[in-house]
Amino acid sequence: MAAVDEPALHRKMLRRILPFLFLCYVVSYLDRVNVGFAALTMNQDIGLSPTAFGVGAGLFFFGYFIAEIPSNLIMMRVGARLWIARIMITWGLVSAATAFVTGPVQFGIARFLLGLGEAGFVPGVFLYLGLWFPSAVRARATALFLLGIPVANIVGSPISGALIQLEGFGLKGWQWLLVLEAVPAIVLGVACLFVLTDRPEKAAWLSAGERDVLVARLAAERAAIERKHSFTLAQALSNWRVLTLAVVNFCAIIGSLGIGLWLPQIIKQLGLATSLVGVVTAIPYVCGAVAMVVWGRMSDRGSDRTIYPALSLLLGAAALMGSAFTPSPLLTIAALCVAVAGINSFVATFWAVPSGFLTGRAAAGGIAMIVSIGNLGGFAGPYMIGFVRDLSGGFTAPLVAVGCFLLVGATLMLVFGRLVRRHDVPAPVPA
Repeated sequence: MAAVDEPALHRKMLRRILPFLFLCYVVSYLDRVNVGFAALTMNQDIGLSPTAFGVGAGLFFFGYFIAEIPSNLIMMRVGARLWIARIMITWGLVSAATAFVTGPVQFGIARFLLGLGEAGFVPGVFLYLGLWFPSAVRARATALFLLGIPVANIVGSPISGALIQLEGFGLKGWQWLLVLEAVPAIVLGVACLFVLTDRPEKAAWLSAGERDVLVARLAAERAAIERKHSFTLAQALSNWRVLTLAVVNFCAIIGSLGIGLWLPQIIKQLGLATSLVGVVTAIPYVCGAVAMVVWGRMSDRGSDRTIYPALSLLLGAAALMGSAFTPSPLLTIAALCVAVAGINSFVATFWAVPSGFLTGRAAAGGIAMIVSIGNLGGFAGPYMIGFVRDLSGGFTAPLVAVGCFLLVGATLMLVFGRLVRRHDVPAPVPA
C-alpha cells in the first residue's frame, strides 16, 4: 500500500470518472434551462405571459423536490450505474415531449414531470463522488463536475440560438430545439450502464494496490467523521447544519436558476438580434467556468471550507445588483460576467461542506435534503423575476431582488461557518 502514489491515483480517478459525469451534467443542465431560449418564440406561440413562463419553468423544481430524497436512497440500494441511467433516459424522453405542449397548463405539467424524472441526478452524483474521492480532492472533483453548468451555457447557448431558427417537418424552431437537445440524454443514459462503476471495490480499472489504498483512505475518513458527527438518517434530516445549508442553497439557486432561465431575455432586451443572443449569453459562463476551477483549487488548499462559498455569494450579489444600474449594454454584460462567476464559484465550493460531516445513509438523505430544499429556489427565482418584471416593466427591480437573496445566503454562510468553528473546537484537556 505504501508504494502507491496517491496524488497519481487521484489524477487517474479524475481522468476516468469526471469526463463522463461532466458530459452528463452538461446535457442535464442544458435540458433544464433550454426553455429560456425556447421562450424567445415559444411564449408567444403557446400564450405564455412572463409570470406564466416563470411559474411553468419553475414547476420543474417542485417535481425535483418531491422525488429527491427517495431517489438518493434508492441509488444507495441499487447503485449509481443503474439508477443514473434510469434518471437520464427518463428526463430525455420528457424533455423531448415538452416540444409538443400547446398551452400554459401543459407546459407546467411537462416541467413538473421533467423535475420528477431528473430528481436525484445531482445529489446522486455528489453522493457518488463522496464514495470515490478523499476529502483532499473532493472539492476539485466537484468543481470539475459542476463545470457542466457554465459549459452547458457556453456550448448550448450558440447551439440553442441556432436551433431556434430551424423550421420544417411541421415543427417550429423552439420545438426542434427541445427535441434535438433531449437525444443526448437518452444516449448517455444507456452509456451509464457500461461506463460507471458503483464503488472503488468493484473497479477493474484500478490495480489491487490502488483499490486497497483508496478503500482504506475512504474508510479512515468516514470513521473520523462518524466519531465526530454520528447521525442517523432521521437526525441528519433535522440537523441544524443540514437545514442551514439547505436555506443557503435555496438563496443561491434563486440566483443561478433565476438568471440562467432569464438571461437570454435579459440579453435580448439590450437590443441584440436573436441570432446574437446565444453567442453573447455564453460570455458570462466562460468567466464562470474559469472562476469555478480556480476557486475550487483554492478551497482544497484552505483550512476553512465555509468562507469560500460565502465570499462567492457576496461577489455575485454585488455584481448582480450593479448590473441593474449600469449605463451601457457593455457594462451590463461585464457585471453579469462577474455575477455568474461568483454564483458558479459558490457551486464549486459549497458541496465540499456537507461531505465534511455526513456519511452513509445520513449523507444520502442529508445531501438530498439540501439539494431538494435548495432547488425550490429554482421555482422561486424564475417566478419572482417574471412577477416583478410584470409589475415593473423591466429587469432592474428583478435583478436587485435576486441580488438581495444572494446577500442573505452569503450572510447565513458566514454565520454557519462561525458556529461550526465554535462548535467543533475540542474541549480543553484537564491538567
